[in-house]
Amino acid sequence: MERELFDADHDAFRETARAFCEKEIVSHHDAWEEAGIVPREVWTAAGRAGLLGFMVPSEYGGGGARDFRFNAVVIEELTRARASGVGFAIHTDINSAYLLDYATDEQKARWLPGFCSGETITAIAMTEPGAGSDLQGIRTAARREGDHFVLNGQKTFISNGILADLVIVVARTDPTAGAQGISLLVVERGMPGFERGRNLDKIGLKAQDTAELFFDDVRVPVANLLGDEGRGFAYLMEKLPQERLAIAVVAAAACENLLATTLSYVKERTAFGRPIGSFQNSRFVLAEIATETQIARVFVDRCIRELNAGSLTVAEAAMAKWWTTELQKKVVDRCLQLYGGYGVMTEYPIAKAYLDTRVQTIYGGTTEIMKEIIGRTMGI
Repeated sequence: MERELFDADHDAFRETARAFCEKEIVSHHDAWEEAGIVPREVWTAAGRAGLLGFMVPSEYGGGGARDFRFNAVVIEELTRARASGVGFAIHTDINSAYLLDYATDEQKARWLPGFCSGETITAIAMTEPGAGSDLQGIRTAARREGDHFVLNGQKTFISNGILADLVIVVARTDPTAGAQGISLLVVERGMPGFERGRNLDKIGLKAQDTAELFFDDVRVPVANLLGDEGRGFAYLMEKLPQERLAIAVVAAAACENLLATTLSYVKERTAFGRPIGSFQNSRFVLAEIATETQIARVFVDRCIRELNAGSLTVAEAAMAKWWTTELQKKVVDRCLQLYGGYGVMTEYPIAKAYLDTRVQTIYGGTTEIMKEIIGRTMGI
């Protein structure tokens, strides 16, 4: 089916994003995977290309186009380039929404120009060693002392954790108030007591820096409180659907790319004197993948429209997130099988895709949590 989601502006933006990926990322990504991190210069180059602040108002150096279709374009082009280690999505698809909707004018003037230029790299710190999908279980805490909060605790699995200059930290500011006692504090690079642990070694996303963060009596100015005190949990619930949709956009694009590359492979690779794609099993497997991938694409594109319209529900975002990521996991496994022994050779992109895919059903809320969210909306 022909996609009807984008207009000429999005198509032109896609050309910019694709050219950037080809020039600045594709030939370097293997080296970044070896290093376990991407250079900061990639971020500033992306800033110059307009790929980081397109949703930010022009007075802060952005493009003034708050339209998630532009986010989808960048996601799809990064996925097409197999740039799984470039952490732009944390910055543009997640943190931008918090900064645009909850920051004061003074905070926006301080943080958004660097956000757009790539000189200020951002992260968001939710997960802790003992609290993942259950955000109400966080133990990182901050007590008010005059015009500062004193922050103590630990976060883990934080994407962009090594590079980040600005971290939105989910912390408990009132230990007696349950979900109403959670706030968002913005911690900046160089604040005394803020330390980063090791760059975590993962089975996939090797170039994506993922870190432990430690807060030991970090004095965070009250001026760095994001939004209202005690409203942090509500803010997270408001913005998590966009994060989950972004993950679904990755999944749908990955399925399309896996199908295209595998289809090309099975037409060229031979066994028993003929292309392996000509065997009935191969045709049936690829027919199933093509059908389910098309279904995913149609649903995800509809969700993008709903998000732009302000009508995407928490349950619909959860549906998109769990179903597309589980599909991605199935698709990469079935495609790898068609590659035979070559599929497990790391020099083949399918092997890298297999490793990069596994976390998709975990971060942003596990499949099990997504189903629980949907079930609760059904009254069961």
